[in-house]
Amino acid sequence: MRVLLILCFILCVNLQAYAQKKSEPAPKTQPDSKTSGNPIFPGWYADPEGIIFGDKYWVYPTYSAPYEQQVFMDAFSSPDLVNWTKHNSIIDTASVKWAHKAMWAPSIIEKDKKYYLFFGANDIQSNSELGGIGVAVADNPEGPFKDHLGKPLIGQFHNGAQPIDQFVFKDKDGQHYLIYGGWRHCNIAKLNDDFTGFVPFEDGTTFREITPEGYVEGPFMFRKNGKYYFMWSEGGWGGPNYRVAYAISDSPLGPFKRVDTILKQDPAVATGAGHHSVIHNATQGQWFIVYHRRPLGETDANHRVTCIDKMEFDSKGFIKPVKITTTGVPSLQLK
Repeated sequence: MRVLLILCFILCVNLQAYAQKKSEPAPKTQPDSKTSGNPIFPGWYADPEGIIFGDKYWVYPTYSAPYEQQVFMDAFSSPDLVNWTKHNSIIDTASVKWAHKAMWAPSIIEKDKKYYLFFGANDIQSNSELGGIGVAVADNPEGPFKDHLGKPLIGQFHNGAQPIDQFVFKDKDGQHYLIYGGWRHCNIAKLNDDFTGFVPFEDGTTFREITPEGYVEGPFMFRKNGKYYFMWSEGGWGGPNYRVAYAISDSPLGPFKRVDTILKQDPAVATGAGHHSVIHNATQGQWFIVYHRRPLGETDANHRVTCIDKMEFDSKGFIKPVKITTTGVPSLQLK
């Protein structure tokens, strides 16, 4: 009887270990030390914001889990896109009293030697709920970040846009814009100097809609050769056909006419490739797209991993379709 109990105990332990292993993402695929492999770091992470601070690349993702478990954010840094260091819980709901779930899609920018982290929280569905887009501040890229306002920066719906998926864009004249929106609507607004509010446009409005055809969520903007590239995600975030499209304009305010899809699933590699950001190594003229995707065989909507691949342009300045890979990108230090 005693032997039977011991055997049962061993079996239970092994079953628990197996179940736990099955719930974890696949290990980082890294064929050799000269490439990043995809995913670039282990764990369920989505909506990654990639950026360069000093001599390091940084990625700030959403912790991909049920909404009630999304109460913190981690960050990752690397000197070469291959070797990544995890910075645990750079912000959490303990430091943002009005947030209690669904901390999403961070966007970060450095200004006057401070680091400002913009985030969504609470997944509000109406103007009667507390939540929306917040901003936190820290002295270092790894935090810890503290609530900058003690309340949401945007806590209401404007032009039909759910206040989520914010991106901070700095224009060549030094003006900072907040571009955001879910529910198939995208707004742009001019941030004031200390990121505590907004400056109205010349016509007196604060939130201007710039929604292009096909837009769903996840806006991102960069400038290249005097043109403004506006990018966004289409499709459903939980499905296989999540993808990224883009437009080009002469102004950050648009108008933006959809050009094409440039990131999507490859049934031989992964599904649900979307909600991206772009890293530009200006010194070496290299562009990279950082995005999330779902490993083959995964059916849980939250089972998403963060990946990186090259992004290239043709002779006319259009973005070439991105080939998603398991190898990722070569090692590239910042010089």
